[in-house]
Amino acid sequence: MILVAGNTNFQLNPLILTELERKILRDKQRSPVVYRFPSADALEFELKMRLHIVEAAKAMYASGVSFATFATSRCNEQYWIRTENGGFQLRPGVPPSVGINDIYVNGEMYAFECAVAIIIMLYKAVLDTVGTAVFNRYFQNLFLRDWQYDRDLRLITTHNKYEVYPGDVLYFKNPDHDRETPEWQGENVIVLDDNLYFGHGIGIGSGQDMIAALNRMRRPGSRVSAYLENLVVFPDFEALRRLR
Repeated sequence: MILVAGNTNFQLNPLILTELERKILRDKQRSPVVYRFPSADALEFELKMRLHIVEAAKAMYASGVSFATFATSRCNEQYWIRTENGGFQLRPGVPPSVGINDIYVNGEMYAFECAVAIIIMLYKAVLDTVGTAVFNRYFQNLFLRDWQYDRDLRLITTHNKYEVYPGDVLYFKNPDHDRETPEWQGENVIVLDDNLYFGHGIGIGSGQDMIAALNRMRRPGSRVSAYLENLVVFPDFEALRRLR
């Protein structure tokens, strides 16, 4: 159920919503969970940013970026400095929007692991939602490595994998992965639609596809399957909406 300013009676112009946004809206309205928004603008912002997260995931899949461990990561050094630990530090004087957009424009110059990919996709979605000026004001001195992210990208964690929506981040765990390839101990994914995900290094597929791919990375002879963890991560949409 959705409550806007404490009321179930609210109006959104259906003409400004995409098919995916309308689906998210319907699913939240039908949910037994109560979703509260201070205004219709706040609800529209979340719908728009979830759409942009999905678009950022699909665009990354098509960008030509490669999967790599921290030891073998690479970046476009015109905009980023590769650090000794395999992270990427935005070069002084480079606008954050330029650095993030370049990953999508010159993807073949980049290689990184799946947690970095998640943060990049979230940054791209924030940029596309709040605009270049606001993004550059708040997300300076970006550093990309693992789950490290700017303090203005606030993330919320819940534990209910049965209450997820496009744009959420989930995790498929591979508990018996081959110890020679620790990068395959799991896969961070973006929810694209019902049982459709994007995971950097695996691609776009169903939950069964993600599990099958991880199972191929188990230690020899293992019968312990990968599985979807009960963990859901998403941005604090209202905090991002208030950035000016």
